[in-house]
Amino acid sequence: MLRLCLLFALTLPIPAWAGDPTGPGRVIDGDTLGLATPGGEAIIRLHGIDAPEQAQTCLDATGAARRCGDEAAAALTALIGGAVVTCQPLDMDRHDRIVARCQAAGRDLGAELVGQGMALAYARYSTDYVAAEAQARAAGSGFWSGTVEPPEVYRIAHRSAPTAAPRAPAADCAIKGNISANGRIYHLPGGRHYDRTGIDEAQGERWFCSPAEAEAAGWRAARG
Repeated sequence: MLRLCLLFALTLPIPAWAGDPTGPGRVIDGDTLGLATPGGEAIIRLHGIDAPEQAQTCLDATGAARRCGDEAAAALTALIGGAVVTCQPLDMDRHDRIVARCQAAGRDLGAELVGQGMALAYARYSTDYVAAEAQARAAGSGFWSGTVEPPEVYRIAHRSAPTAAPRAPAADCAIKGNISANGRIYHLPGGRHYDRTGIDEAQGERWFCSPAEAEAAGWRAARG
């Protein structure tokens, strides 16, 4: 019996975190953070919310397009400010990100974003923020002042859309701004991973003309 118990214990999933990840937050997009922890950067997917994708646009009250993916990331950046972020891990997603409920300066980041109309409640996974979304809709807050497509619907539509031929960069704008589970990283021509890095502009990836331009947009230099 003891041998069976030990075997069962060894087959249980082992969490990829130890304790509650805490540290300065680096915004990757409207619902994803990189936390600088003593053990290295932890990639966090905020629990219970779904923010517009980086390349996603919405319509404002006049019907004009707005870059709601960029706005959601800016809203999360403003919420964190210079505060330390503390996260309570709840799960791991299929991209090996830690799914967590996070706070900065005593505020629940997911609740704040949904309450501002800068993210939607991800009701398929959690009903924690459904009431906050209903209030934001009723008040016409954030994206609810116009029209916003659920990010999940946007992702499915763009995943199934025919892939266009990649656009060639301008000769002097050949820096690759890639988005991965490790965040937004730019690759310089001649770099170690440059040749095998693809750019999918439909997913928010882009070309840059200088390292300064890439860093101003929120990308960091590739290591190595």
